[in-house]
Amino acid sequence: MNISLGIKKISPVYTDIQLAQKGDKGAFERLIEEHKYMLYRVAKSRLKFEEDIEDAFQETLIKAYNGMGNLRKEEYFKTWLVKIMINECNMIYRKRKKVDYLEECSEASMQMQEMCSSVEIFDVINSLEEDLRIVTLLYFYEDMPQKDIAKLLNIPHGTVRSRISRAKEKLRDILIDC
Repeated sequence: MNISLGIKKISPVYTDIQLAQKGDKGAFERLIEEHKYMLYRVAKSRLKFEEDIEDAFQETLIKAYNGMGNLRKEEYFKTWLVKIMINECNMIYRKRKKVDYLEECSEASMQMQEMCSSVEIFDVINSLEEDLRIVTLLYFYEDMPQKDIAKLLNIPHGTVRSRISRAKEKLRDILIDC
């Protein structure tokens, strides 16, 4: 005889990260939808060609989906995702290193002229050296704490602080000149 006491069995509530770790494609898609602009900005700060940015984005998605089981703590999902993107960008950047330097100088000169005429802050940030650019983007655009940036980039916390300070000075000089 089965007696029901009117007690409903409560199913546990899972986050999208937990669901994605269990293989739920919909949950993974929601996570990517939530972070896609952040990933794009990180890639854009590291790479200059749109096709390279798209390649880095696709590879990041594949590696993140396949590696969801490797994520140990949910609260580090965003940092983990950014780290994958940075690694992908670095790999693409190394492949593209064999670029003609004259062409690069010509493009930089044109970018500076365009930047001063349109003065879009994201373009100004992209004109910074790579080490300043990524720290600035993560700190100001992604509101990532300096200590997390230091861990993510494997550099000392003091280095992050000094790069942010140098980037502010350079941005101020560039914007004053425009």
